[in-house]
Amino acid sequence: MSPVIHDLVQLSRNHFTRRRLLQSTAAGMGAIAAGGLLPACLSAQAADLQQKKRSIIVLWMQGAPSQFETFDPKPGTETGGPTQAISTAASGIQIASTFPQVAKMMNEIALIRSLTNKEGNHQRATYQLHTGYIPTGSVKHPSLGANISRQIAPAGQDLPSLVTIGNAIAGIGAGYLGINYEPLHLNQAGKIPDNVAIGTSTERFDRRLGLLGQMDQQFAERGGASVVQTHRDLYSKASGMAQSKDLKVFDLDEEPAALKEAYGDTNFGRGCLLARRLVEAGVTYIEVRVGNWDTHADNFEATTRLAGEVDPAAATLIRDLKDRGLLDSTLVVWMGEFGRTPKINARTGRDHFPKAFNGFLAGAGIRGGQVIGRTSAEGTEIEDRPVTVGDLFTSICAAMKVNPKDETMSPQGRPLKVIESGEIIQGLFA
Repeated sequence: MSPVIHDLVQLSRNHFTRRRLLQSTAAGMGAIAAGGLLPACLSAQAADLQQKKRSIIVLWMQGAPSQFETFDPKPGTETGGPTQAISTAASGIQIASTFPQVAKMMNEIALIRSLTNKEGNHQRATYQLHTGYIPTGSVKHPSLGANISRQIAPAGQDLPSLVTIGNAIAGIGAGYLGINYEPLHLNQAGKIPDNVAIGTSTERFDRRLGLLGQMDQQFAERGGASVVQTHRDLYSKASGMAQSKDLKVFDLDEEPAALKEAYGDTNFGRGCLLARRLVEAGVTYIEVRVGNWDTHADNFEATTRLAGEVDPAAATLIRDLKDRGLLDSTLVVWMGEFGRTPKINARTGRDHFPKAFNGFLAGAGIRGGQVIGRTSAEGTEIEDRPVTVGDLFTSICAAMKVNPKDETMSPQGRPLKVIESGEIIQGLFA
C-alpha cells in the first residue's frame, strides 16, 4: 500500500479533520496540488472572456527596489548618488543606466513614477500589493491573481491557472476562495515540477483513484461533504496534470540557445522564459520573483548586480511576447512593495520609503512610451498624478477586462470586492 493511501486509511479510522486530510493529500501530490478550476456557474461574460485567453505576468521585485536606481534616477542631485541616467527608445524618457535592454523596449512600456502608499513594512506591504487589502486578523484575502483567475481562467485545462516562480511568499494565495485558486509554486524554472510522475502504470493509478473515491464517499457520509469536495477538486486537477502532455511546457530544453541566452542564465531569466511558454499554454496568471532588493546597505552595488539579472530578462520577455503576437493579450507588470529613501544612509544604503516608488506596465492595450506621474527634483515628494494601490489594481483589472467590483463572500459573511476603491489611471491605455 502506498504511503498516501495508508495515511488516508488511517484518517478513515480516526477523527476526521480538514487539516489532516489536506496534509495527506499534499504529501502524495506535492507541487502539483494547485488548481485553476472555475466555478460551475459561469456568467456569459466570463465564458466569453475565457475564449480570449488573456494573461498577466507579474515581475515581482521582492524587498522593494530603489526607484532612484531603476526608473526614476536623479543624477547630479544630493539624493541621486552615483547612479547615471540613459536615454531610451522613447524620446524624452531616461532611466537608470543599469537597464539598457529595458531602455530599448520603452516604446512598449508605461512607467509609473508616482506610486504611493502608507505601508512601509515588508510583510504588510507585500500582502497589500498582492491582494489590494491591508492584512487583518479576521480574513485571509485572495490574491489579485486568484480573483482574476476566478473570473477568466479557461475551464477544463490540465495546467493550473496560476503559477508562481522563485522565492516563496507566505500568506499569499487563494485565501477564502479555496484550493482551486491556489498557485502552483516552483522554486526554480527550467525543469518539470517535482512529484508529477505517477510512479506506476496508468491503469493501476486509475484503480487507486477509484479506491480513493470510495474512501471520499465514506468521509462525505460522515459529515465531511464540503471538505471531501475540496479534496476531490484537488486530486482531479493534480491527477489530470500528472498525466497531461502539457507538462512539457515546463521543459525549456527545446528553446533556442540564443533565446535562452538573451533571457539570461539565471533563475529569473529562466522564469521569464517559462512565463512566456505558460502564456502560450493558456495559463492566466504567472508571477516571477527575484529577491534581495532590500538594500539598507551597499545599495549601489546590490542594485547594479540585480539589474544585471532583471534587465535582460524583462526586456526579452516583452520583445518575445511581441514577436509572437502575444503582447496585445498579455499584461506585463514590474513592481515591488514600496520604494527606497531619497537619503542615503551611513551604510551606503537606502531605507524603506512607501511615499513614492515606481513600476511599469506593458501590453494588453497599455500605451507605451510614456511616463505617468512625477517626483520632485530630489525624489522627496510626488509632484504630479499620485497613483494609489487601488488605482494600480483597478487599471490592471481594466487591462485584463475583469470586473474590479465583483464580489465574493468572506467566511465572516461579508461581501468583499476585488478592489474596494481606485480609479483607472488616466491616459494609461491607448
